[in-house]
Amino acid sequence: MTYSPAIDTRQSPDECLASGEYPLTRKDLAEIAAMIYADAGIYLNETKASLVYSRLSKHIRQLGLKGFREYCALVSSPAGAGPRKEMLSHLTTNFTRFFRENHHFDHLKSDVLPDLLARARNGGRVRIWSAACSDGQEPYSIALTVLSLMPNVADYDFRILATDIDPKILAIARAGAYDANALETVNPAMRKQFFREVDAGGRQKWQVDDRVKRLITFNELNLMAQWPFKGTFDVIFCRNVVIYFDEPTQMKIWSRFAGMLGDNGHLYIGHSERVSGEAKNQFDNIGITTYRYTGKHRRGA
Repeated sequence: MTYSPAIDTRQSPDECLASGEYPLTRKDLAEIAAMIYADAGIYLNETKASLVYSRLSKHIRQLGLKGFREYCALVSSPAGAGPRKEMLSHLTTNFTRFFRENHHFDHLKSDVLPDLLARARNGGRVRIWSAACSDGQEPYSIALTVLSLMPNVADYDFRILATDIDPKILAIARAGAYDANALETVNPAMRKQFFREVDAGGRQKWQVDDRVKRLITFNELNLMAQWPFKGTFDVIFCRNVVIYFDEPTQMKIWSRFAGMLGDNGHLYIGHSERVSGEAKNQFDNIGITTYRYTGKHRRGA
């Protein structure tokens, strides 16, 4: 087993880092961290021990295993491919909300979309990518912003791609049904126009209208894998995801995004993130966590 560089295995491997129904040792955490880093580029260190314990202990119970030792043996084996994918789902942070970091949507609406919509009206192609879209609130926020300016945009070659590594969260995104509190950041007029109240198994939900859904394609994608895209994007949203990668992985991802943006394309990133490495020379920082691709030193994905 290759251990994660984030875990100091020179210290006692049997030391318990999180206790409870299934004690989590340093060795267990090191193996889990190595697997999650290899699979998704996510960087876990010992400060995440309690998070790993809380996210995975229920999974261990459901699998009928005796503890983290058996769990590590299973998910590191060919027979454990399914549970290993489940492990990734459990450890992926899925916090999101409609119009989160709303300055990005204000900038998109006022500074970026007018030119893109004019291009679409003239027969041009426009593509926006919501990378790591979680349960869909980000791409739906993008689509709602677009529709507020151009209600008939679906008649043109204007599409939003929304991707995430987690198939379970993508199923929620495709369904597009949310609790009322999720819509607190959606203005009332937009809520009335593009959502309807539905009964979902005895629970009241708010369903996204098909006019919004038809602009978006949801696909499973691991940002660490090959990207199967033929063309470039005009806008990329990748927010509060790269922060979970180590510095070399972050620099690689920024450069790959640069290679996927068209001329003067825009990149929106998370509030704690900054473009680093060679990619810094390919972007102008034009606002709060808002970047414009300058086209220098163009690289492919």
